[in-house]
Amino acid sequence: MIDGHGDDLFRYEGIRMNFSSNIYGHADLSALYDHLRCRMGVIGSYPEPSARSLEVLLADHYGVRADEVMVTSGATDAIWLVAQAFRHLHTFRVLAPTFSEYEDACRAFGYQESDTAALCWLCNPNNPTGQVRDDEEVMALAGRHEWLVTDQSYEDYTLAPVMTAREALRHGHIVQIRSMTKEYAVPGLRLGFIIAPAAVVDTLRGQYRPWAVNALALEAGKWLLREGCKAIPDLPAYLAEAQRLCGRLRAVDGIEVTDTQTNFMLCRLSHSPAAALKDHLAREKGMLIRDASNIRGLSTRHFRVTAQLPEENDALADAVSEYMEDLGHGH
Repeated sequence: MIDGHGDDLFRYEGIRMNFSSNIYGHADLSALYDHLRCRMGVIGSYPEPSARSLEVLLADHYGVRADEVMVTSGATDAIWLVAQAFRHLHTFRVLAPTFSEYEDACRAFGYQESDTAALCWLCNPNNPTGQVRDDEEVMALAGRHEWLVTDQSYEDYTLAPVMTAREALRHGHIVQIRSMTKEYAVPGLRLGFIIAPAAVVDTLRGQYRPWAVNALALEAGKWLLREGCKAIPDLPAYLAEAQRLCGRLRAVDGIEVTDTQTNFMLCRLSHSPAAALKDHLAREKGMLIRDASNIRGLSTRHFRVTAQLPEENDALADAVSEYMEDLGHGH
């Protein structure tokens, strides 16, 4: 689903407020920009073939061995690589509604879907619902399948506890996918990584292309880890703001909002299609939301938004309320 993801900002002109991506859009990246300006010379040479220097730093950060970590060009790259490496299992299961890439990747490598599949995929925290499964639920799910892949790309956007890398490795049959893209709000750099038993990582390396992660991305990743930068300085305050936005949208007649433990929330219009709301907000208000109707298990009336600055969130809630009133859903 190359064209079916959120943050399709490239399709529109005049967008002033972007609620479409799951990522906080106001991170202060100025120090990173300054660092990369001083390191631009790296683009004149090939990068490391397998990003080992960044993997060593990540291993130290998560308290695991370097041979249990593999850096990829974004979490989506990791998803497709894992699907390729486990294709001998033949069957897969995805806990829907969720990110489409798990199913897309498995079907591309010839898997068949089954509730008793050998390979199970879990997005935790889940995109697009924002719900988080605790360790007990994750372990129970792992016990029902030969391998469990947990995509924890959004773990830095929740206060709910999620499974640690060490806990996953102790289990022995859990593969974790994580995202520096999300953690540090640098989606354009494409930085993801896999934490898995060393034998699995060795298999993955054998199927991965060389120089997959570009030199600037590697420089950024290493600098971000060393500096300990945070995209969101005050996560509790930001998540409280997300809950306030939930409340404002719930107050709009004709809108349902699913409970969320993250910065993004899944919404449903009572009658009209989400595509029409998205088009209206983009063209008339300069606001971009995520039409979630192409996610399996959802309807044409579902959309997702991510909390941004308070004034932007208020503007979105007002615009949605105005739109619904015009449709005849006003109080």
